[in-house]
Amino acid sequence: MTSGFAAVFWRFFHWGPLIAMTIIKSITLMTLYLNAMWWPPNRSFGGFLNQTIFLMLSASTGFNFVMASLTGPKFLPLRWRPENPKHEQFLQYCTSCEGFKAPRSHHCRKCDRCVIKMDHHCPWINHCVGWANHAYFTWFLAFAVAGCIHATVILAGSLYAGLHRDWYVYYGQYSKATVHLGLWSLILGVLNVGLAIGVIIAVGMLLFFQVRSILNNRTGIEDWILEKAKHRREASGETFRYPYDLGRWRNLQQVASWTCAPIGNGIVWAVADGCDQYTLTREQLRQKSEKRARTRTYTIHRPATGSWVPLWSQGCRVCLSPPLTDEPRIKLEVGDVVRVTRWRKHWLFGEKANEEPVVEHKNGTKKERKQKAKAKVQPTVDEGQKPPRIRGWFPRQCAVELMEDDDGLEQHQNHFNEKKKVK
Repeated sequence: MTSGFAAVFWRFFHWGPLIAMTIIKSITLMTLYLNAMWWPPNRSFGGFLNQTIFLMLSASTGFNFVMASLTGPKFLPLRWRPENPKHEQFLQYCTSCEGFKAPRSHHCRKCDRCVIKMDHHCPWINHCVGWANHAYFTWFLAFAVAGCIHATVILAGSLYAGLHRDWYVYYGQYSKATVHLGLWSLILGVLNVGLAIGVIIAVGMLLFFQVRSILNNRTGIEDWILEKAKHRREASGETFRYPYDLGRWRNLQQVASWTCAPIGNGIVWAVADGCDQYTLTREQLRQKSEKRARTRTYTIHRPATGSWVPLWSQGCRVCLSPPLTDEPRIKLEVGDVVRVTRWRKHWLFGEKANEEPVVEHKNGTKKERKQKAKAKVQPTVDEGQKPPRIRGWFPRQCAVELMEDDDGLEQHQNHFNEKKKVK
């Protein structure tokens, strides 16, 4: 029980939830303070109804925010495997969780777990948005936007009345001269109007994408998979049928419910006619295979610091054209080898190759090693532990493409063997 309480405590003791809760409280308290002078709830039914609606919107925002974080997206069990072993060939294997990824599940590097129907990792709730908390998260966005629209009207009306108070008094309109603005109330009122408008714009855009995602029954990750699937078939003229699009109304029912409880078990999904449970996963495997075929090997000739803004080491051009993603930046030394899978004008994304010498299979000829590597047979290592995978972005000018063959790889391994002996 203690560990559970600690987990809940640390879930909110993070800059994302702390900032989000601070904004919600600030807008709520300042709106109630100014509304008590602008349209007092104890003087008319309209004022009472106005404040009641705002309090309901604010409370609903806070409730759904907390529930989205506490409920979480639900993780796939560690070392998960399908009930039928024959279906393993249609699924990707997660080396971190040491199990297969169920359909619509993806590994989150921040949560370090495979998330069921992962949409994205949200820093504001300090958790992923996925199968179990998708409804709570969407309602949180909707109530936040509605509440901030209401707050903007109240705050703007209050500030207008407070700034024109002397005018109302001069012309004898004392019933309108009810808002008294001091220095701090003026500053905080203007600040919270800005916060409310910012929430309407930023959260409103996110709400739009979430509603579109629900109506299409596609997460942000699946949007990207579908886009690549269509791109792969442009030359042949084939079409790819997205398996989870059941129609707008049935798509909505997959998420929306009065209790916000998730539908199904997160493993088996309703699919469109002509599709099966592994239609999308087979497409993912084909895309991964093509990605491996496109992989290029680079060697590092200039150190990369791993900084997000490497101004002093790489210059302004690199800093002014960063990859628009929250994926990590990695630190590299001269002589490191990186398998690159994505390219930008000034940045590359790849995985650092292990510096340890390649361990031979039990049958150690070069021909057999090639055959077993193609068959995805893992080498037998003495220590029995896999080194951590280091993946991320690094400046392009730090690397040179390596035209490698078997002899080149062996020479590179010999280089690291000598480097290790020197150390």
